[in-house]
Amino acid sequence: MKIKEVECKSILSKSQIMDYCVNCYVGCQHACVYCYARFMVRFTEHTEPWGKFVDVKINSPFVLEKQLLRRLPPGRVMMSSVCDGWQPLERKYKLSRMCLELLLSHNFPLTILTKSSLVARDFDLMSNGDVQFGMTLTTLDETLRKKLEPFASSTLERIRVLREAASKNIKVWAFLGPFMPFLSDDEENLSGLFASLANLDLEHIYADKLNMKPGLWVYIRSLLVEYYPYLLKAYRKIFFSKEEAQVYRDNLRQRILLAAEKHGLQEKLRLAF
Repeated sequence: MKIKEVECKSILSKSQIMDYCVNCYVGCQHACVYCYARFMVRFTEHTEPWGKFVDVKINSPFVLEKQLLRRLPPGRVMMSSVCDGWQPLERKYKLSRMCLELLLSHNFPLTILTKSSLVARDFDLMSNGDVQFGMTLTTLDETLRKKLEPFASSTLERIRVLREAASKNIKVWAFLGPFMPFLSDDEENLSGLFASLANLDLEHIYADKLNMKPGLWVYIRSLLVEYYPYLLKAYRKIFFSKEEAQVYRDNLRQRILLAAEKHGLQEKLRLAF
């Protein structure tokens, strides 16, 4: 993993997801095989593949404070949109924590999504502001989870952190997926994930399929060749046939809806596909 300290000129950016986004890092140590943010490589000078480098924007809090003093129009801020703001490096640099504190002091509402239990360190700040705190959950199979998200917190640890946040009166939500065809999209996993959330007072639950982003196939194929070669043919159909992809999407949608209904969470569910 190549770690490089850099300086940024701007940190609070307009976003298509929320009104604004803040990303204190370029790159992510979690190295999730399905990561859609690989496109960010072209905006760097790195020759290393995505998941093998992180640029640390060491002046993020200073730049953010200058931007906030310009009295920007109010709006909801996403932390983070193309990295995980609480990846392991955050333990050392505390950049996301400092930016979180600044944004809350200027009354910006925040939406947070992470796969890291480190985020619990900052619940003292979140409990005093307009924060929607979310965790990404993909699979309850820890062996599979380590192959998909090798350096993220375990799924059970993420669920524990969600419960801790709720106990501190922080608004919580969950992002389920992306579901890997024939690996994490079976009835047992879908039902198990919804069951783990059934007793939480969630704002909402998003669920998403695996997104076939450009450049992703080579990484998915590598995973399949190493661990699941018998699935290569089925994945090729879903990736490269519009008809097969549509059939799969429709089927997955119905299975997710049934799992949510089984655990009384259909009203909270928002399908992202």
